Amino acid sequence: MAETLAEPPFTLTDGPRRHARYAELAASGAVHHIALPSGTPAWLITGYDEARQALHDPRLVKTPVMPSRGLSSPEIFAARNHHMLNSNPPDHTRLRRLVAAAFTRRRIEQLAPRIQRITDELLDTMATAARTDLIDSFAYPLPITVIRELLGVPAERRTEFHHWSAVLVTSLASPAALAAAATAMVSYLRELVAAKRAAPADDLLSALVAVRDGQDLLSEDELTSMVFLILVAGHETTVNLIGNGVHALLTHPEQLALLRARPDRLPDAVEELLRFDGPVQVATFRVTAEPVDIGGVTIPAGEIVIPGLLAANRDPARTARPDALDITRADNQHLAFGHGIHHCLGAPLARLEGRIALGTLLARFPRLRLAVPTEQLAWRPGLIMNGLDALPVILR
Repeated sequence: MAETLAEPPFTLTDGPRRHARYAELAASGAVHHIALPSGTPAWLITGYDEARQALHDPRLVKTPVMPSRGLSSPEIFAARNHHMLNSNPPDHTRLRRLVAAAFTRRRIEQLAPRIQRITDELLDTMATAARTDLIDSFAYPLPITVIRELLGVPAERRTEFHHWSAVLVTSLASPAALAAAATAMVSYLRELVAAKRAAPADDLLSALVAVRDGQDLLSEDELTSMVFLILVAGHETTVNLIGNGVHALLTHPEQLALLRARPDRLPDAVEELLRFDGPVQVATFRVTAEPVDIGGVTIPAGEIVIPGLLAANRDPARTARPDALDITRADNQHLAFGHGIHHCLGAPLARLEGRIALGTLLARFPRLRLAVPTEQLAWRPGLIMNGLDALPVILR
């Protein structure tokens, strides 16, 4: 008799139900044999310790084959997938070292005044209306403007980048749509890399073009792939951090009141919001290079393994009252940015944007509230991201 594979919550557009479905799975164990929307079998890890192991275990390797569904051109495949998130040591070690040399903490810290100015300008525009969609008017334009300026991408390409990245992160788009978006983005990024090589500027892309480690430097495909990764991952996660964070606070008025009374709690609040309803459902896929035991389950070689970040961050074996939002929570070692060698390199930037965005928004609009009940909100379906499609709010 054929095995019945568990149904994961990837396609659900009800955020609370998505968390509930992860909890239902987790209640029966930490490791689950599931079917992806494509019908492909995989293993979903829902326990905190088990997910942490999966994120760290070198026997679980990265492969670009699965995420590249629909990309039939080897040329486009190479230009999109030769980045550190899809690589294993020693290639990963080399790529991360080179990128980290350009994507420095100092460069991130220097962005704070500009992030504050962009935030203020967006809120000034929002203030002209009594009601707005916070995703469209604030949560999206803030990080895409920051990452675009950081890389040195012209402002006139903003709308195209939004479309391309939206298609590429859903994982539910058709092969034709994926191929079209990837081809268009890669084509433009190649033009942009060539322009920065010819006329370097004071931006991250120019720094990536110039960075060296001895005689080592990034190849053309590696450059294009890294910019591709930074553009998509560098703003979609922060859109969801801001949107999910505002929604969580507005639906937990006692925590919102505490944060308003104690703005010094903002860094702790951001960490708790990342744990409570993080921007990413699951980490990118791994494949077992050999049989691996996780949580008492032996997963055969050659199997897809998916660390479930939302579920792990609400594991009652790791976190007391995991379904409660508590901005005073101590020892908040969540997995929202992953763990191990693939821990998100952009986490400091996302945290900085989250603190500035949430702190300024709450101070500017003390009567901010939802314009519709949570039941009327929709979350975007997809294998990876966890974010609202829209967040209607009343400002005054």
